[in-house]
Amino acid sequence: MKKNKAIFLDRDGIVNIEKDYVYRIDDFVFIDGVFDACLALNQAGYKIIIMTNQAGIGRGYYTETDFFNLTNWMLGEFKKKSIIIEDVYFCPHHAVHGKGKYLTTCECRKPKPGMIIKASVEHKLDLENSFLAGDKLTDIQAGQAAGIGQNFFVRTGKSIPDEHCTLADGVFNTLPDVVNFISR
Repeated sequence: MKKNKAIFLDRDGIVNIEKDYVYRIDDFVFIDGVFDACLALNQAGYKIIIMTNQAGIGRGYYTETDFFNLTNWMLGEFKKKSIIIEDVYFCPHHAVHGKGKYLTTCECRKPKPGMIIKASVEHKLDLENSFLAGDKLTDIQAGQAAGIGQNFFVRTGKSIPDEHCTLADGVFNTLPDVVNFISR
Protein backbone atom coordinates (compact mmCIF):
# COMPACT_ATOMS: atom_id res chain seq x y z
CA MET A 1 0.00 0.00 0.00
CA LYS A 2 1.28 3.44 -0.95
CA LYS A 3 1.98 5.70 1.98
CA ASN A 4 1.46 9.46 1.94
CA LYS A 5 4.13 12.10 2.33
CA ALA A 6 3.46 14.85 4.84
CA ILE A 7 4.81 17.99 6.35
CA PHE A 8 4.34 18.47 10.07
CA LEU A 9 4.01 22.07 11.19
CA ASP A 10 4.26 23.35 14.72
CA ARG A 11 1.43 25.85 15.23
CA ASP A 12 2.66 28.76 17.36
CA GLY A 13 5.61 30.39 15.64
CA ILE A 14 5.13 28.61 12.30
CA VAL A 15 1.44 29.04 11.41
CA ASN A 16 0.67 31.99 13.68
CA ILE A 17 2.69 34.66 15.45
CA GLU A 18 4.08 33.33 18.71
CA LYS A 19 2.37 34.82 21.77
CA ASP A 20 1.99 33.29 25.19
CA TYR A 21 -0.93 30.87 25.27
CA VAL A 22 -2.90 31.86 22.19
CA TYR A 23 -6.46 30.56 22.51
CA ARG A 24 -8.66 33.47 21.37
CA ILE A 25 -9.40 34.25 17.74
CA ASP A 26 -8.66 37.94 18.42
CA ASP A 27 -5.09 37.03 19.44
CA PHE A 28 -4.37 34.68 16.51
CA VAL A 29 -2.39 36.30 13.68
CA PHE A 30 -1.28 34.21 10.72
CA ILE A 31 2.38 34.58 9.78
CA ASP A 32 2.95 36.24 6.39
CA GLY A 33 3.37 33.67 3.64
CA VAL A 34 1.82 30.73 5.48
CA PHE A 35 -1.17 30.48 3.14
CA ASP A 36 0.92 30.54 -0.04
CA ALA A 37 3.34 28.00 1.45
CA CYS A 38 0.56 25.63 2.50
CA LEU A 39 -1.20 25.91 -0.85
CA ALA A 40 2.07 25.03 -2.59
CA LEU A 41 2.50 22.06 -0.24
CA ASN A 42 -1.02 20.82 -1.04
CA GLN A 43 -0.34 21.20 -4.77
CA ALA A 44 2.91 19.22 -4.40
CA GLY A 45 0.98 16.35 -2.82
CA TYR A 46 1.92 16.82 0.84
CA LYS A 47 -0.57 16.18 3.60
CA ILE A 48 -0.29 19.03 6.11
CA ILE A 49 -0.43 18.02 9.76
CA ILE A 50 -0.33 20.64 12.52
CA MET A 51 0.94 19.49 15.91
CA THR A 52 1.05 21.67 18.97
CA ASN A 53 1.83 21.47 22.67
CA GLN A 54 -0.99 23.25 24.50
CA ALA A 55 0.15 23.38 28.12
CA GLY A 56 -2.18 26.34 28.66
CA ILE A 57 -5.01 23.82 28.82
CA GLY A 58 -3.19 21.77 31.43
CA ARG A 59 -2.30 24.86 33.42
CA GLY A 60 -5.95 25.94 33.48
CA TYR A 61 -5.46 29.11 31.40
CA TYR A 62 -8.08 27.98 28.86
CA THR A 63 -10.15 24.90 28.09
CA GLU A 64 -10.10 22.22 25.42
CA THR A 65 -13.32 23.80 24.12
CA ASP A 66 -11.47 27.12 23.71
CA PHE A 67 -8.73 25.29 21.80
CA PHE A 68 -11.23 23.51 19.52
CA ASN A 69 -13.09 26.76 18.81
CA LEU A 70 -9.86 28.46 17.75
CA THR A 71 -8.74 25.42 15.76
CA ASN A 72 -12.03 25.21 13.87
CA TRP A 73 -11.81 28.91 13.03
CA MET A 74 -8.17 28.49 11.89
CA LEU A 75 -9.09 25.52 9.68
CA GLY A 76 -11.93 27.57 8.21
CA GLU A 77 -9.49 30.33 7.26
CA PHE A 78 -7.31 27.77 5.45
CA LYS A 79 -10.36 26.26 3.73
CA LYS A 80 -11.42 29.71 2.44
CA LYS A 81 -8.10 29.73 0.56
CA SER A 82 -8.63 26.16 -0.77
CA ILE A 83 -5.95 24.76 1.57
CA ILE A 84 -6.46 21.34 3.11
CA ILE A 85 -5.03 20.84 6.58
CA GLU A 86 -5.25 17.10 7.02
CA ASP A 87 -5.39 17.14 10.81
CA VAL A 88 -4.43 18.99 13.99
CA TYR A 89 -2.93 17.12 16.95
CA PHE A 90 -2.43 18.70 20.35
CA CYS A 91 -1.05 17.79 23.75
CA PRO A 92 -2.79 19.43 26.73
CA HIS A 93 -0.54 17.83 29.35
CA HIS A 94 2.28 19.15 31.49
CA ALA A 95 4.34 16.96 33.81
CA VAL A 96 5.07 19.77 36.30
CA HIS A 97 2.48 22.54 35.93
CA GLY A 98 -0.56 20.57 34.79
CA LYS A 99 -3.67 20.54 36.96
CA GLY A 100 -5.89 17.52 37.61
CA LYS A 101 -5.95 15.00 34.77
CA TYR A 102 -3.46 17.14 32.82
CA LEU A 103 -0.70 16.68 35.40
CA THR A 104 0.99 13.73 33.75
CA THR A 105 4.03 12.62 31.85
CA CYS A 106 2.70 11.55 28.46
CA GLU A 107 3.97 10.33 25.11
CA CYS A 108 2.33 13.15 23.15
CA ARG A 109 4.08 16.23 24.56
CA LYS A 110 6.96 17.23 22.32
CA PRO A 111 9.85 16.30 22.41
CA LYS A 112 8.13 12.90 22.65
CA PRO A 113 6.93 11.65 19.25
CA GLY A 114 3.40 10.56 20.22
CA MET A 115 1.49 13.08 18.09
CA ILE A 116 3.58 12.24 15.03
CA ILE A 117 3.27 8.49 15.53
CA LYS A 118 -0.51 8.78 15.94
CA ALA A 119 -0.77 10.89 12.77
CA SER A 120 1.43 8.42 10.91
CA VAL A 121 -0.91 5.54 11.70
CA GLU A 122 -4.17 7.45 11.19
CA HIS A 123 -3.11 8.97 7.87
CA LYS A 124 -0.85 6.18 6.54
CA LEU A 125 2.20 8.44 6.35
CA ASP A 126 5.66 7.72 5.01
CA LEU A 127 7.64 9.45 7.75
CA GLU A 128 11.01 8.80 6.10
CA ASN A 129 9.93 10.90 3.10
CA SER A 130 8.17 13.55 5.17
CA PHE A 131 9.29 16.86 6.66
CA LEU A 132 8.81 18.85 9.85
CA ALA A 133 9.02 22.61 10.37
CA GLY A 134 9.27 23.98 13.90
CA ASP A 135 10.75 26.82 15.90
CA LYS A 136 11.84 24.97 19.05
CA LEU A 137 14.31 22.20 19.76
CA THR A 138 11.45 20.06 21.13
CA ASP A 139 9.85 20.13 17.64
CA ILE A 140 13.06 18.87 16.02
CA GLN A 141 13.57 16.23 18.72
CA ALA A 142 10.00 14.92 18.27
CA GLY A 143 10.49 14.65 14.51
CA GLN A 144 13.79 12.86 14.87
CA ALA A 145 12.40 10.47 17.49
CA ALA A 146 9.50 9.60 15.16
CA GLY A 147 11.78 9.01 12.17
CA ILE A 148 10.77 12.00 10.04
CA GLY A 149 13.20 12.28 7.13
CA GLN A 150 14.11 15.96 7.49
CA ASN A 151 13.42 18.31 10.38
CA PHE A 152 13.84 22.05 9.89
CA PHE A 153 13.99 25.09 12.13
CA VAL A 154 12.06 28.15 10.94
CA ARG A 155 12.99 31.54 12.40
CA THR A 156 9.46 33.00 12.49
CA GLY A 157 8.83 31.91 16.10
CA LYS A 158 11.06 31.55 19.13
CA SER A 159 14.69 32.60 18.88
CA ILE A 160 16.83 29.60 17.93
CA PRO A 161 20.10 29.38 19.85
CA ASP A 162 23.13 28.93 17.58
CA GLU A 163 24.08 25.68 19.31
CA HIS A 164 20.69 24.18 18.35
CA CYS A 165 20.97 25.02 14.65
CA THR A 166 23.30 22.10 13.91
CA LEU A 167 20.81 19.67 15.46
CA ALA A 168 18.30 20.18 12.62
CA ASP A 169 18.59 19.31 8.93
CA GLY A 170 18.33 22.98 8.04
CA VAL A 171 17.44 26.43 9.31
CA PHE A 172 15.18 28.70 7.25
CA ASN A 173 13.88 32.22 7.73
CA THR A 174 10.29 31.46 6.65
CA LEU A 175 7.97 28.58 5.82
CA PRO A 176 7.99 29.59 2.12
CA ASP A 177 11.79 29.14 2.23
CA VAL A 178 11.25 25.57 3.46
CA VAL A 179 8.74 24.94 0.67
CA ASN A 180 11.17 26.26 -1.94
CA PHE A 181 13.88 23.97 -0.58
CA ILE A 182 11.81 20.77 -0.56
CA SER A 183 10.26 21.55 -3.95
CA ARG A 184 13.63 21.58 -5.72
